[in-house]
Amino acid sequence: MNSSSHRTKQIALICIMSALGNILSALSLFLANVGPIGLDLSHLATLIAAIYGGPLAGFATGALGGVFAGIYFGFIGGSLGLLSLIGTPIGKALTGLTAGWLSDALGVLKPNRNFLWIVPTVLLSYIPESIYTAVFFLTLVPLFFGWSSLPFLISVEVKAWGEFVLLAIICYILRRNKGFTGYLTRNLRTQMK
Repeated sequence: MNSSSHRTKQIALICIMSALGNILSALSLFLANVGPIGLDLSHLATLIAAIYGGPLAGFATGALGGVFAGIYFGFIGGSLGLLSLIGTPIGKALTGLTAGWLSDALGVLKPNRNFLWIVPTVLLSYIPESIYTAVFFLTLVPLFFGWSSLPFLISVEVKAWGEFVLLAIICYILRRNKGFTGYLTRNLRTQMK
């Protein structure tokens, strides 16, 4: 595949996965609302883009695919306003970048690699966003809004880690699907490391 064709396919993946991330976010937040903080499955699109398209595709998809969640937690289901609209996509972009890097570093798409490698890749990819979320709620929210809630932060983190366990299972199932993995690998990776 030539470089131009590869780049075009990566841009198309980012656009499609970003749209899917926002759709999954809207559906999961409105249809599967769990308590006051909702259930956000938009990271499925971020993880697919990152694992199959690489760190930059994951970063861009996380940032663009996190817009609806930023709006939702800023203005609809929360009151953080622009802070959420800016902050949420940044956190999701960190996860996408990390997942893409880990996918490459651990070689999770190599034909001889055990499919289970996808599980630690997905779980470890959330660590930077988890730290970012803690810093966000313990420093930025009090700075701009004058309140801080450690119990709220803990509930957000527990919910997010639970979501990532579910996402790791889904990504494992997708990785085992030869058609899905083969198609994305053939069309998005120029070479396996």
